[in-house]
Amino acid sequence: MPSIQGFNTLRARSYIFRLPLFTRAILLGIACFWLASLPGYWDVRLWGSLIPDKISFATGYRLNTFPLIHLNFLHAILNAVALTPLMERFESEYGTLTTLALFFGPLTTIPAVLYLFIEIAILRANHAVMGASIWVFLLLGMEAIRTYKSNPYLVIGTYHLPTWTTPLLMIVVVAALLPSTSLLGHLCGVGVGYIAGLGYVKLLAPPEWALRWIESRLNLLAILPHYVSVDQKTYGRFGVLPTTNRPVGSAPTELVGVNA
Repeated sequence: MPSIQGFNTLRARSYIFRLPLFTRAILLGIACFWLASLPGYWDVRLWGSLIPDKISFATGYRLNTFPLIHLNFLHAILNAVALTPLMERFESEYGTLTTLALFFGPLTTIPAVLYLFIEIAILRANHAVMGASIWVFLLLGMEAIRTYKSNPYLVIGTYHLPTWTTPLLMIVVVAALLPSTSLLGHLCGVGVGYIAGLGYVKLLAPPEWALRWIESRLNLLAILPHYVSVDQKTYGRFGVLPTTNRPVGSAPTELVGVNA
């Protein structure tokens, strides 16, 4: 009989090998930017982090690059571990093209613009923000809203907490344990996640007919390994309809990363 340690290792390897394409690309991007930030190479943090007074038409790319950039190895690995199951679940449900369009589009730029507005117009501050934890909390916000619809309350002893508040509790815990994190950045991520979880994510995504046309025209399902089709009803993940059922009342329990 295989040991528990060996069994867990095999399961972890199997899970990693089954990760969909965009999730793999994001993890690779985080790793590459971290390597590029090593001393003597490139000041990635200055180039791509979300710094309010550095935003202009020429540096608008910061609205999309900041989640890929991290302070150090620990910051990067914590965010990668937290993000992987959440992003994998999202991509398996919505497809690779849709996930690409959303996470290098409105699901990143809207929290970034919201952060800039509050930071500049209200707080009159100039704190830089970076790290994939804004994606982590955005996806946790979506999961919390979906969980709330089937299981409105989380019972802790004699307390009944609305399940949609679980990401907010996580934000408080992270802020207490890691005071250098961006509380405002996390709140912006959760806020947009709540809105997306209410069903508005479909309004933010490109029209499915356009994505299907691109997919069929380029034959992406055949030429790209680990690609997830937009047309889940016909293909599903890797040509097989994905399993999205989870126990009723299950709440997201993934680790959360940090934002600098």
